[in-house]
Amino acid sequence: MLIVRIILALLLSLFVVLFALYFQALDRIGHARMQRRLGPPLLQGFYDFFKLLGKENITPRRAVGWIFNGAPVLALAAGLMIFLYIPMGSVPAVLSGRGDMITVLYLITLSSISLAMAAFASGSPIATIGAQRGIVLMMSFEIPTAIIVSSVAWLASRAGVPGAPFALSTYNVSSPWSMVGWSGFIGLLCFLFSALMITPGESGTGLMDIAEAKTEILEGMTVEFSGVNLALVNLSITVRSLAFSALMVALFFPGSLFAGSLPKAVGYVVDFFWFWLKVLAAALVGVTYLRSVFGRLKIWQAARFYWGYVGLLSLAGMILITVEIMLR
Repeated sequence: MLIVRIILALLLSLFVVLFALYFQALDRIGHARMQRRLGPPLLQGFYDFFKLLGKENITPRRAVGWIFNGAPVLALAAGLMIFLYIPMGSVPAVLSGRGDMITVLYLITLSSISLAMAAFASGSPIATIGAQRGIVLMMSFEIPTAIIVSSVAWLASRAGVPGAPFALSTYNVSSPWSMVGWSGFIGLLCFLFSALMITPGESGTGLMDIAEAKTEILEGMTVEFSGVNLALVNLSITVRSLAFSALMVALFFPGSLFAGSLPKAVGYVVDFFWFWLKVLAAALVGVTYLRSVFGRLKIWQAARFYWGYVGLLSLAGMILITVEIMLR
């Protein structure tokens, strides 16, 4: 059984990497089309990735080498591990337990922290500024994220649905939308819009392109990376944004496409690709669309946006969910 899980984990990780490289091109194509440009070819993500793998990997003279070179690997590994805890329709997660949502949030944070530590370890003042901005940004959207996850879990525990409230498999059996009335429905909508606003922060693109800020601090955190390290950093950022989109789909848009009307093996395949189609849609809205229609915020504006507007929206959702539970 352990061997089977290892093989499934490796195959799923390979699929996520390929999907992330495709999404890099789709994101750029969508962004270009919204600006009336043609955009790159569909395989541009693969071209860039393999080109960087063939470049020299330079470690700055003042860098702490083992952190600078090891952190990108840890960031990518943490991002890939997230998908092992997410059920995909009728396809169960490779790893699952009673606290999947907490583990997923921990791994997302670990991926972000790893890149920030690599930037701090580079010895570059520009990378240090980018890392400081990244940490402030991460601290800003962690509060509404925690409110969303804890409130949905509280709703599941009080609704009496089978399964642990922090287990993502619970919401495959009973969707949060089926647990609520009108007030709870509006509360879940608040959570959904809050999660969409958090997605640019996780990906660091568009209005939240603060830690890199190409025209201001010259790529910020990634300024000193090259070769294999830069390839891993770019891939880990894309994987992290897809992971948050996958978490959003698992919470708010779970369920199977044909609900058992197909043979089990065929149903698994159909549900797997249906899940990833929903992830793609969520990522295109949360990453591509939002970065195309909004300019970059300043760091204090981003903090105020998440602590203020998105935080208040998620807090309103929590209050509405509380009203729903109290009126039962």
